[in-house]
Amino acid sequence: MTEKVLKRKQLLRNKRKLRTRGKISRGRIHGVANKPRISVFKSNKYFYAQAINDELGVTLASIDGKKLGLGNNKEDAKKIAQEFAAVLKKANLVEVVFDRNGYLYHGVVAAFVDTLRENGIKL
Repeated sequence: MTEKVLKRKQLLRNKRKLRTRGKISRGRIHGVANKPRISVFKSNKYFYAQAINDELGVTLASIDGKKLGLGNNKEDAKKIAQEFAAVLKKANLVEVVFDRNGYLYHGVVAAFVDTLRENGIKL
């Protein structure tokens, strides 16, 4: 990809990210201690997720696909979501708000969220 195309893609993702983040923060649904915000990040190789309390600015729970040895595809996202659901339940967090972080709700992100729902996490 040329530098111009790459900058354009980054700009568009950043605009989507700010738009969705603003809706979560300004609305009555935002990351608090009993209902944290789940933020996801995906690189070309790995998938990451964390539960954040926005009032205190603290991460309550996180999962790292790289440490688990799992990549960035649908099957691995489902495995990561199962592990993350177990971590959330251990921390007594069953109700959360999902922040897709500028990514389209499709493919890996959708598989991650669907598996979280199947494992008893309310989004």
